[in-house]
Amino acid sequence: MMNKRHFLRATAVAASLLSLGSAAQAAPDWLPNKPVTLVVGFAAGGAADAAARMIAKKLGENIGQTVVVDNKGGAGGNIAHQFVAKAPIDGSVLLFGSIGPLTIAPHIMKVGYNPFSDLAPISGGVNFPNVLVVHKGAGVKNLAEFVAKAKKSPGSVDYASTGAGSASHLAGELFNQRAGVEMVHVPYKGGAPALQDLLGERVTSYFAAPPTALPHVETGKLIPLATTGLTRPAYMPNIPTVAEAGYPGFEALNWYAFVAPGKTPTPVLDRWNLEIVKVLKDPGVAEALKVHGLTPQPTTRTEFAAFMKKEYEQWGKVVRERKITQN
Repeated sequence: MMNKRHFLRATAVAASLLSLGSAAQAAPDWLPNKPVTLVVGFAAGGAADAAARMIAKKLGENIGQTVVVDNKGGAGGNIAHQFVAKAPIDGSVLLFGSIGPLTIAPHIMKVGYNPFSDLAPISGGVNFPNVLVVHKGAGVKNLAEFVAKAKKSPGSVDYASTGAGSASHLAGELFNQRAGVEMVHVPYKGGAPALQDLLGERVTSYFAAPPTALPHVETGKLIPLATTGLTRPAYMPNIPTVAEAGYPGFEALNWYAFVAPGKTPTPVLDRWNLEIVKVLKDPGVAEALKVHGLTPQPTTRTEFAAFMKKEYEQWGKVVRERKITQN
């Protein structure tokens, strides 16, 4: 039987632990006392979702508050960006924004938000080259054969993307321009459904994110033709770049970054930058991202704003030259 002294000691320890637990669950003084939502513009299972979940987990641990990933797929990621543009400005809603909705789609369609005023830059997130893959029944083994096939029967070769105005869409349009071919664009609501149809041989090719494509390359279900960066990634050393395969200077990197509703107070944005950069520089997180083919891209808020403007102007030029429209 527990004596009075032991009882009091146990009660004190329990109270102490309860106090620590409550402190761990309490919101930081710069955030409201509710879970943080990290919105992702694509379906679960793709590269954006994988990266967001890895980062959100560590963010939650660091700030002592739950960070929930909310997938709002559709319209090439634009639905999520529209949602966050109108979200509360108390710091409780962040967006894992992407190159398409932030710098490409506004040139092509009415997106319902201004990426430079309705959304506020926080930091870069991750970047990676895409990899052009075809299903095993496509009948090609390298980029030269793929181009020859596309030229032989114009309009017979199609390519999947994560939506109109997405990075994978513009990578295909840039390749059309440089290779002198006319692949047919087939938009999807995210990387997972695009990959599913490629594996089912319902679409010929896809400028895919490495984390989703490489497992199927390893099993032989997909054939990699080229990567879209200027250099070969360490995790794809045997796959040539598009530039190496005959199109010098070709580059189409994919990236995701952190933004918030446009009128979020500057002190809150600055604090989120501090926390996000801390996570992206964490050795464990950085290594986990690299295993998935993702390179951390921590920046200051000013650096990311300048980068976004440069990308906006660059891809706007491609849209105009290719006369790309929503349809």
